[in-house]
Amino acid sequence: MTSEWIAASPLADSAERPDYSEPIVEAGAAGLHDAALLDAYSQAVVGAAEKISPSVVKIDVTQADRRRSGQPRERQGGGSGFVFTPDGLILTNSHVVHEASRIGVSLADGRRFPAHTIGDDPATDLAVIRLDTHNNDSPHLVAAPLGDSQKLQVGQLAIAIGNPYGFQYTVTAGVVSALGRSLRSYSGRLIDDVIQTDASLNPGNSGGPLVSSDGRVIGVNTAMIPMAQGLCFAIGINTAKFVAARLLRDGRIRRSYIGVEAQSTPLHRRLVRFYDLPQESGVVVVSVEEGSPAQRTGLREGDVIVSLDGKPVAGVDDLHRLLTDARVGMSSSLTVLRYTEKLVLNVVPEESPGS
Repeated sequence: MTSEWIAASPLADSAERPDYSEPIVEAGAAGLHDAALLDAYSQAVVGAAEKISPSVVKIDVTQADRRRSGQPRERQGGGSGFVFTPDGLILTNSHVVHEASRIGVSLADGRRFPAHTIGDDPATDLAVIRLDTHNNDSPHLVAAPLGDSQKLQVGQLAIAIGNPYGFQYTVTAGVVSALGRSLRSYSGRLIDDVIQTDASLNPGNSGGPLVSSDGRVIGVNTAMIPMAQGLCFAIGINTAKFVAARLLRDGRIRRSYIGVEAQSTPLHRRLVRFYDLPQESGVVVVSVEEGSPAQRTGLREGDVIVSLDGKPVAGVDDLHRLLTDARVGMSSSLTVLRYTEKLVLNVVPEESPGS
């Protein structure tokens, strides 16, 4: 009975029988394809790391610190950075070198040099330092090639190199997780166009480069969120280029200010509709600094700023973004709500003392 069923079955005909070897061949081909992809990924990381590592430096910092008793003491810290000009200019984070009394830089080849700060900008958490190579006029430094953070795409490979917890020249890899993030700096200002990545960062990575697969610096690693996984941030290299150029030219970043203490506040819907405002919040003036541009223009406590030169001001961060160095000494129109009245005041911003 069994033999008859087999004979009558279509499976008995070898021509009709499915070829069960095909999936095995396909699985093997898929495995080889995956292996090739993994090998290409590894080669990309290895190639980028080899290209950029000679430019990455370890920064050791001594900062003056005072105890509650008033007795001075020294505090040790450090981070990472990278050479971006052959004559010894290094880009790093402001919080790494801010108020440093001594800076020491270790190169990838083991050489060590003292360094000094050219300028730092806490508002963007960026700083430029220079190696002191007076006894060695030709240090043979390798400058890191800089990329273009405007051309980044979410999902592309991102490689971080730095010195986490003192482990020098550590390489981690991930992807660009998001673009256009905003991150609050140590000074309280928002840094715009920040890169989010899941390339692992730890204390000591600060100031090191975030690198693309072709070995170009696309960002300056600056922060990670404690107790979170894969939430790390880097300042876009385009922002770093601008800040570095201004620090080299002026030693600081010039920003304008009008001299008010303010906070964001919601606007009454009736006022929004009546004056056809594009936003439902503004900046309420808490206090006006004595002798400031705001006082001279007649700005009062309780006034709500809703625009500057026709550009909406929905919060304090908007006001900070608009008060750039280009407005220093330039007359600007400040639109405010005073009770239910809409006023336009002319204010001439000055250079911020914090610059």
